[in-house]
Amino acid sequence: MRLIDAHCHFDFPEFDGRREAVLEEARSAGLSNLVIPGVRRDDWGRVSRVATEHEGLYYCLGIHPWYVSEHTEDDLGALGGALADHPGHCVALGECGLDRLHGDLSEQYPWFEAQVDIAAQAHFPLVIHSVKTHDEVHEVLRRKQFSDRVLVHGFSGSYHQASKLIDLGCFIGVGGVITHPRARKTRDTIARLPVDALVLETDSPDMAPEGVSPGHNSPAFLPLIFNVLAGLRGAAPEDLARSLLGNVQRLYGWNEIGASER
Repeated sequence: MRLIDAHCHFDFPEFDGRREAVLEEARSAGLSNLVIPGVRRDDWGRVSRVATEHEGLYYCLGIHPWYVSEHTEDDLGALGGALADHPGHCVALGECGLDRLHGDLSEQYPWFEAQVDIAAQAHFPLVIHSVKTHDEVHEVLRRKQFSDRVLVHGFSGSYHQASKLIDLGCFIGVGGVITHPRARKTRDTIARLPVDALVLETDSPDMAPEGVSPGHNSPAFLPLIFNVLAGLRGAAPEDLARSLLGNVQRLYGWNEIGASER
């Protein structure tokens, strides 16, 4: 089985000095590739460097809603310029989005909408951070008629909200939350959604699975999440792994891993 971590903050300092060891552990458990999202302009260089220094790693560039106040319109221009050049190993714009629990939504909206426009112009997929804003994210994507691929990462919402996003062509990110028995709503939602809408991720070092200390998540735990997902859906692991691989290839525009269709 080949598993891909579609959203992993592998550039974060928590992995400094041990990236090769973590990758070796993850690969021995079935990981073949991972994608590193960008969250602020100051980090873009580090994100791209880490991705290009290690085999099988890819990255995104974006401005996370938590950090919009650190940026100016010049940074949006820089983002558009960087994506227009279609840098190697860069597979999406992200992460961008909205977060009702962190910061001011009215401040986040213009940044999210601007990045939707940039992704549309550059023909890049979007990686979206959405916390208690799934309806708002849906409204923005629908209003702007965004027609490229979208990952709503770390999804934790209702079946109705997920179905509306899928109807727009979005993929739903499945992470460590489904390993927590108390997350009944999300577990039920993920169990019922179409398998061709699901993408596996860790969001490490955050979004730790059950039994893992907060802040100590790792791409090596991706098989744990996969196994819980297979159990929730009553799916044969080989069939599920094949479907998830095809989904992430479609999301990031890979006809084969490492070969972009753009």
